[in-house]
Amino acid sequence: MRLALVLALLATPALAGVEEVTQQHLRPGVAAFAEATEALAQAARADCTAEALRPAYDAAWTAWSPIADLRLGPTEPAALTIAYWPDQRGAGAKALRGLLASDAPALRDPAAFAEVSAAARGFPALDRLLGDPELSGYGTNSPTCTLVQTVTADMAAQGAALAEGWQAEAEALASAGEAGNARYLTEDEAFRALYTQILSALEFTADTRLGRPLGEPGRPRPTRAEFWRTGRPLPNALASAEAAVAVAQLLAEIPLPLTEAALDQVRHAAAAIDDPTFQNIEDPTARLKLEILQQRVRALLDIVEAEVGAPRGLQPGFNSRDGD
Repeated sequence: MRLALVLALLATPALAGVEEVTQQHLRPGVAAFAEATEALAQAARADCTAEALRPAYDAAWTAWSPIADLRLGPTEPAALTIAYWPDQRGAGAKALRGLLASDAPALRDPAAFAEVSAAARGFPALDRLLGDPELSGYGTNSPTCTLVQTVTADMAAQGAALAEGWQAEAEALASAGEAGNARYLTEDEAFRALYTQILSALEFTADTRLGRPLGEPGRPRPTRAEFWRTGRPLPNALASAEAAVAVAQLLAEIPLPLTEAALDQVRHAAAAIDDPTFQNIEDPTARLKLEILQQRVRALLDIVEAEVGAPRGLQPGFNSRDGD
C-alpha cells in the first residue's frame, strides 16, 4: 500500500536539496542498477546454476535497494516488473511453472518473456528459481537454466531502459517551476514529491515488509515475508530505511541529528534479529524482535516528518496509518 499523503504548504522558503537528491542519489543509483543487472546477465550466461549466481543476484539487490522505493517517473512502472511484491494470488509461481512445463518462446526469448506476468519477472522469478529447493537444483542444460538466463537478460534490458528513461525525470526535477515544465509546476512540487516518497518508503517497510510476516498476534505468516527464499526480508527492510534517511539528508541540506539517531535505533533492532528470512517468528522471542524493528521504523518515520517536513511547513493530512 502506498502512502496516501496530502501536504499543505505554508509560507516558508521552498526547495532545498532536490538537485542534490537527483545528482547524488537517483542518477548514480539507476546507473549502478543498470551495471549490476548487466553483470547479473553476464554471470548467468557464464554459469546459470543457483549457487554460482547468488553473488551477482545479491549485488543486483544491493544496487536496487537505494532506489527501490523512490517511485518517480520511470521508476514507478519499473518497480512492478523488477520487484513485484506482494504477489497475493501467487501469479508468479503459476506463470513460472507454466513456462517450465512448456516450450513457449518466452522461455528463451527475452522479448517474448517481457510479456509474461510482472510477478514472474525480475527478482520475484529469481527468488523462486534460485531459492526454492524444488527448483534450485537445476543443471546447466535444463529448461530452468534457460529460464534463469532469460530472466536475467530481461532484467538487464530493464536496467538499461530505466537508466535511459530517468534522464528526463532528472531534468524535470532540476527544472521544477521553469517555463515548459508540465510535470513539476513549482519548486515546491518537486520537493514534496521526493519528501512524500521518503515517508511512503518507511511506511511500506513498517506496514508491509514487516507487517505481512508478523500477521496477527498468535498467527504469524513467515512465508509472506519479502523474497524470503533468498534471504532478502531483513536486508531489504534495513536498506529501505537507510535509503530513506540518505534521501532525507540530501533533501534537507541541514544536519538531522534526531533522524540519524532514530536510524541507529533501527540498525540496532535489525542487528538483534537472528534469522534474516523471518522464518522463525513463531518463536515469541523472535517475533518480539521483529515487532521492535517495526516500532523503530515507525518512530523513524515520525522523526523524519518532524525534522524534515515540519520546518518547511509540510504537514501530513491523511494517510493509511490514520485508519481513514
